[in-house]
Amino acid sequence: MHVHASRRARLAAAMRERGGGVAVLFTAPEVARNRDTSYPYRWDSHFYWLTGFPEPEAAVVVVADDAREESILFCRAKNEEREIWDGWRHGPEAARERFGFDRAFAIDELDAQVAQLLADRPSIWHPMASTQELDARLRGWLDAVRAQARAGVTAPDQAVDLLHVLDEMRLVKDAHELDIMRRAARISARAHRRAMRSTQPGRHEYEIEAELLHEFRSGGSQFPAYSSIVAGGANACVLHYVANDAPLADGDLLLIDAGCELDGYASDITRSFPVNGRFSGPQRTLYEIVLAAQQAAIEATVAGARFTDPHDAAVRVLAQGMIDCGLIAGPLDAAIESGAYRRFYMHRTGHWLGMDVHDVGDYREPGEPAGEHGKPWRVLRPGMVLTVEPGIYVRAADDVPAEFHDIGIRIEDDAVVTADGRCEIITGDAPKAIDEIEALMRDGS
Repeated sequence: MHVHASRRARLAAAMRERGGGVAVLFTAPEVARNRDTSYPYRWDSHFYWLTGFPEPEAAVVVVADDAREESILFCRAKNEEREIWDGWRHGPEAARERFGFDRAFAIDELDAQVAQLLADRPSIWHPMASTQELDARLRGWLDAVRAQARAGVTAPDQAVDLLHVLDEMRLVKDAHELDIMRRAARISARAHRRAMRSTQPGRHEYEIEAELLHEFRSGGSQFPAYSSIVAGGANACVLHYVANDAPLADGDLLLIDAGCELDGYASDITRSFPVNGRFSGPQRTLYEIVLAAQQAAIEATVAGARFTDPHDAAVRVLAQGMIDCGLIAGPLDAAIESGAYRRFYMHRTGHWLGMDVHDVGDYREPGEPAGEHGKPWRVLRPGMVLTVEPGIYVRAADDVPAEFHDIGIRIEDDAVVTADGRCEIITGDAPKAIDEIEALMRDGS
């Protein structure tokens, strides 16, 4: 079965378990950038996960109950004039065959067809409260069904949030997805190696960003997965720095958080390295703390662990390192309990990764009851993908040792949870050991 058709079958099965109904999902709209130009088009992730269909102005409908299961695509009709200007369109018939749909119609027929499909169905599945436009169309569909009440036709009396169901389905990646993510990771790792080889004092952050983008695109990636962070010196202490316009100074570190998107799937890598190719003593001290924290977190990223276990493992190493180098006061347990370490490490150690950089899926376990502190954190299962990204960020301050001022370090890799008691680091081609980084920057290999 077509990979996307199999996903629609999974959705239909989930719908039948809850009484059946009709699911409707639109792709993302095109967005104007300025007069007469648009941003590069990127479809809605949920829609693409279900369909594989890349064009705008499209919707998917899944019908499921005890008597019927059907998936229907609505897309732009063939139009020779528009195709001259904007490029080739599949059209309904070619799209139906290529993407494994039972039926396909022009998008202009959506309202009439959905109103018919909703008749005598118990529920409608859709992204609840997502846009006013969708809410208005939903009211129109239901009004059209209700108008047939004297003929004995009933309208759905239940609404189900479709996105919550799809979020859970997308959380565990299948073999097809993992293959793409491994390839995306390799492209991004090559880009980080290129950036290291290209960095030297006097260049600008945007020049190094250009090296990343060159490698992404030449490797076959369609887009950056997010706005690249190329942050030299004190800029690395700004977690979401994206200006990328400052000169790179001799003696500073450069933090790069960048990854490509390949066939809809993101990669996410961060590396921190010296602009001049040699770590100073204070830089080495903090870097080795972060690297040890990441290794502790990686060792805790295993099936059966909780989502927070890698974070907790990293925090213990980071906090002890901060105590040892005089950034915070001990003892260790007190520093963790009080949150003193958060002055220099203020974010979580990871997040889900997939079609979205911060991918979908609950971080709390949906199948367990809530306790005093809410539901327990999620249990890691084979096929889940998450980042592992501890860091230390030291802004200049009078009560901070001067040798550590304006040093920002983060080391991030992408981890696949496996069934054999470990995780697979798919971004390992980007060097992170100090000796490897210095050798690459010195020798170019």
